[in-house]
Amino acid sequence: MTPLHAMDLAGKPVLVVGGGPISAARVAALLATGATVRVHAPTLCEDLRDLYASDAIAWNTAAVTAADLADVWLVSADEQDPAETERLRALATAAKAWFEDGDARTYDAATIDDAVIEANVTLRELRPESSTGKVVLVGGGPGADDLITVRGRRELARADVVVTDRLAPVGLLRSLGSTAEVVDVGKTPYRHPVPQHEINQILIDRARRGQYVVRLKGGDPFVLGRGGEEWIACREAGVEVEVVPGVSSAFAAPLAALVPVTHRGVAAGVLMISGHDEVSPDVLVQWPHTIVVLMGMGRLPELAASLVRAGKDPATPVAVVHKAYSPQQRSVRGTLDTITEQVLTQQIGNPAVIVIGDVVGQLADPTDPTDPDGADPGNPHAANGSS
Repeated sequence: MTPLHAMDLAGKPVLVVGGGPISAARVAALLATGATVRVHAPTLCEDLRDLYASDAIAWNTAAVTAADLADVWLVSADEQDPAETERLRALATAAKAWFEDGDARTYDAATIDDAVIEANVTLRELRPESSTGKVVLVGGGPGADDLITVRGRRELARADVVVTDRLAPVGLLRSLGSTAEVVDVGKTPYRHPVPQHEINQILIDRARRGQYVVRLKGGDPFVLGRGGEEWIACREAGVEVEVVPGVSSAFAAPLAALVPVTHRGVAAGVLMISGHDEVSPDVLVQWPHTIVVLMGMGRLPELAASLVRAGKDPATPVAVVHKAYSPQQRSVRGTLDTITEQVLTQQIGNPAVIVIGDVVGQLADPTDPTDPDGADPGNPHAANGSS
């Protein structure tokens, strides 16, 4: 199989079939090569919707036909079932186009080689055998593929099936050479297409088939990730279950924008809350250190106003970090009385982490023209500041 780095994809038309997170990761890699990408899928996941909205890709909701491949140089179909994969392979062959799927794909030599594939096959062969299978809840970290733990990566390589959230680093499967089935149960704000009890049952049913099931989550499974509910469901069903911690976005996402959640002499603790749940503003105002809010963008105006009404200084610094550690990362800094307007002006939405407290601005960013203080030019994270 010809490696991706040996192919000149710049300006070449590529067709990606599928609108889920695996396809999104593939599209991002193809765009980085300069390819012209068209996606065929009934619906698009959040990352692909963002790319479509920015005119980075074209989108067609219809099933792929021979006419669609007339000018296509490469067809990528990671998310299709076996029958559809074979149909697409035949169409690509007839059109003299390259074809790739989960079993036969081109690889970027910078991320995978034969030794990696061989090593990961060995991991699958050496995984614990169980007649009832096993579930492993894996924290995928705050966004980037390389911020998953070594143990999490190992478990992902062993998987027969990966049940993934929308913010999990599912694109890592490609670099691992994995052929695991991917079940996307991702939730978006106020839209839960697969209810939690159904997710629990998917994990249990697949393990009972004897499969090695990885439940891949963004951040840490037990930090507002419902990992505890899934662990309980598996144990009550008699299914073996293990938990692999991950780097929580509550602490990592602020760091991506040079915001330390604690800083000597400024903040000695962190209060982390869910934006989906009501927490008394009086309680928050009494907390003298940093407040981190996950899943809170929908209630940011209400939260900021309620804190000020409860007595918090309107000039309290606030930072919002959007899609940390991704190519789409953006951040904005303001105060309780300005942050809502700044977020609207910058059009920053979910997913994002909100940081409230004097830690914001302690590590200023010299690349940010709105930051008057400047920062250590040697700071390796300086390029990831506000925008």
